[in-house]
Amino acid sequence: MLALDIQNLNKKYDHFQLKNVTFQLEKGYIMGFIGANGAGKTTTIKSILNMIQLDSGDVRIMGKRMAEHELELKQDIGCAFGGIEFYTRSKIGKLTEVIKPFYKNWDDDTYYGYLKRFKLDENKKIAELSTGMKVKYNLAIALSHGAKLLILDEPTSGLDPVARDDLLDIFQTLVIDGEISILFSTHITSDLEKCADFITYIDNGQIINSADKEEFKASYRLLNGKESELGQVKDKLISYKINSFGFTGLIHAKDFDPASEIRSALPTLEEIMVYFAKKEEAYV
Repeated sequence: MLALDIQNLNKKYDHFQLKNVTFQLEKGYIMGFIGANGAGKTTTIKSILNMIQLDSGDVRIMGKRMAEHELELKQDIGCAFGGIEFYTRSKIGKLTEVIKPFYKNWDDDTYYGYLKRFKLDENKKIAELSTGMKVKYNLAIALSHGAKLLILDEPTSGLDPVARDDLLDIFQTLVIDGEISILFSTHITSDLEKCADFITYIDNGQIINSADKEEFKASYRLLNGKESELGQVKDKLISYKINSFGFTGLIHAKDFDPASEIRSALPTLEEIMVYFAKKEEAYV
């Protein structure tokens, strides 16, 4: 069963547009949603949550159309956004008392369990929390009402490496029984290397690729060659850099001849993003 089924989302602004955004997330998995700033990640997430009016397209969550079952489906969705601001003068406990009546499946035991795990004091005011602590509180709320789909937009921003690693462990634990699914947007691609099952890459409002993480990386090659060898592959490269040793470039695996003497390796998610960004710069 698909936890999330996105079909042909289109939204046009004056200087940006989503163009036929389509991808699916199977139930019980973690999908990393990557792309540079301004690529369309947050606009896509807002479209999924029906926070903006689409020009066209369809969003289905657990088989039901978001446009027709929004109130029902939002009971089963947990959201966490990096950089979100709460009412700063309120204490954590008071703010939670305002939030939890909106969720019929709110579970105090789960909530207090996450407060303890995240070392959050209910008597602290929001203004007294660090950026990382605000993120943790946001996640405690998102995880405390029995959500079946978690939509996380930069949830680890502001967290130190130890706290981020703890969250990744939580995410992986949540999906073990196959009932919870996670769409996880982040710039920190090393987090996705650790926990994601699938990767969806958006660039300039369009989906470039959406696949199993290992298949996604295997569809590209990172080439390292002498400058004299660049001419053999230059027209097929997504982008490249000239350095003192020659050149380094990204190419689609289908466009590379493995019999070539040019050295190749599997790229990381970060390298894929960097070379696609260089491609965009070339057209500026």
